[in-house]
Amino acid sequence: MGLKPWQKALFPLRSVGAVVRLFEAELRQPEPDLVLLSLVLGFVEHFLAVNRVLPTNVPGVSFEARPGPEPQSRAYFPVAELSIVAALYARFTAQIRGAVDLSLYPRPEGCSSRELVRKVADVIWNSLSRSYFKDRAHIQSLFSFITGTKLDSSGVAFAVVGACQALGLPDVHLALSEDHAWVAFGAGGLQTAEVTWHGKGNEDRRGQSVAAGVAERSWLYLKGSYLRCTRHMEVAFMVCAINPCIDPHTDSLELLQLQQRLLWLLYDMGHLERYPMALGNLADLEELEPTPGRPDPLTIYHKGIWSARTYYNNEHIYPYMYLAGYHCRNKNVKEALEAWADTATVIQDYNYCREDEEIYKEFFDVANDVIPNLLKEAANAEPAGEGDPEGAHRAGGGPLQDPECFAHLLRFYDGICKWEEGSPTPVLHVGWATFLVQSLGRFDGQVRQRVTLVSRDADPPEDEDPAGDDARDSRRRGPRRESKPEEPPQPKKGAERRRALGPRAEDAAVPAPPPPLPPPAAAAAAPPPGAPPNAAGSSPAGTGSGSGGPGPAEPPGPVLLFQSQKMRGMKDLLRAPKINSSAIKLQLTAQSQVQLKKQKAAPSDYTLAFLKRPRKGL
Repeated sequence: MGLKPWQKALFPLRSVGAVVRLFEAELRQPEPDLVLLSLVLGFVEHFLAVNRVLPTNVPGVSFEARPGPEPQSRAYFPVAELSIVAALYARFTAQIRGAVDLSLYPRPEGCSSRELVRKVADVIWNSLSRSYFKDRAHIQSLFSFITGTKLDSSGVAFAVVGACQALGLPDVHLALSEDHAWVAFGAGGLQTAEVTWHGKGNEDRRGQSVAAGVAERSWLYLKGSYLRCTRHMEVAFMVCAINPCIDPHTDSLELLQLQQRLLWLLYDMGHLERYPMALGNLADLEELEPTPGRPDPLTIYHKGIWSARTYYNNEHIYPYMYLAGYHCRNKNVKEALEAWADTATVIQDYNYCREDEEIYKEFFDVANDVIPNLLKEAANAEPAGEGDPEGAHRAGGGPLQDPECFAHLLRFYDGICKWEEGSPTPVLHVGWATFLVQSLGRFDGQVRQRVTLVSRDADPPEDEDPAGDDARDSRRRGPRRESKPEEPPQPKKGAERRRALGPRAEDAAVPAPPPPLPPPAAAAAAPPPGAPPNAAGSSPAGTGSGSGGPGPAEPPGPVLLFQSQKMRGMKDLLRAPKINSSAIKLQLTAQSQVQLKKQKAAPSDYTLAFLKRPRKGL
């Protein structure tokens, strides 16, 4: 069984538009041909980013010339001839069908068995070259597999799914977290199997279920809130995997244009609604080159966050990272800090494990590089008269005069400290503390003192009725996702998360993402209906009203409820008129008080060597 007549009629593919038309035709089918589409994308990417040579230097491959982006320049597009693509297609299908005898693997009720999935994974795995750099670019497609016997980690998982489709196994689908891929199969896709490696290690986990990773609450498996792809979402995955980089400083404009047009095609057909990272990729491309008549990037970023909240229990980190990156690039300091605080609010429900190093690198870079530099730039841009932060704020001062920015910064660190609690591997060290002190010092003492810091074990203010403490506490802490009436001896993050599902369900009922999306936790939020003034974020020193009392009224400040023990212990230090750097460093780097007693982190678990590796491109 080879290519169908209607597929052959679409060849040759001489331009970006021709490739888009092929994808559109396939996406209108109930089962898009993953093998064909991956071979075409790999062919185009190879000759536009890997082997960019003059047309006459590649025998058997022709190039279509057209006017380039610059005057008097020419651009060349590799022509995907039917003969070349059909030969690659036949070679892949013959290799898979010749190696897997389906008669040896019974399929009750048409569902694949774990042994069959393991066999297909073995065929792909054993066909790879024995030694090559597995993190190199442009080895994610079946074109790379057929022509070079090389695949990266996610490429192996995709190849297994493509091979299963070629074998006529419709129940085997791709499963994706934010940094890993495996397959789901069986009735309803309830069974899972590892088919590839992760990170630097090549340990053999083929055939094993991911249930253990889900149970340990690591970010790598998203606590079970991962993408269970349909065939059309698998097409979206291969489009997101397009790598337009020619070298570290140059991208292929043709590949960027192709990726952007294909993502819009998938968006229009509704196949990105449940794919938050694909929406983030599309928003990034729109920021680089806006498409006339399309939504602006900020709307698409919020659409990705809405997708994560609606379909994945708000367990995904990168939708908020995408948004924070956008605001950071546009020097929107307050919005960037809020988005980063939201990422930390999500990560605090996970346990940090050794295989979560990719997200550790993201948070490490944000805390110890991006935020300090962003605040430094804000400080350099501050208007004169910094000695009067109150007056500067009333006159429209910068972000360093805004107590809500300070509250977002504290919520960011609070989430990371909470992430460390109960985790088998430590997170924070003196490097984190150094930059925390530096970032805190950017805010004047009067600004910091306008943020009211509370914790679950805090005493009620004097003007509150002790009998109504629980009701007022619940109203004040309502927007926080992990609020609990009391502190147990060892916090169970699962119970906290279940309490958080109430307000999240209301968010999920929103049919479209409003541009200013409410944060998942209240660092500087409006008060819930019926909440007392103190819950609205006013400082205990002020009444929260704009009139009455001697002297000028102090603007209401935000209220921040700390979730982590470390930040609760630093509550007074953070609001002190002068930063006590030594005390803050000691508190932040102290061993978490809720570390599991039977778990000990080996020295090799706590190394920063991996930070020297190039970051994964998004």
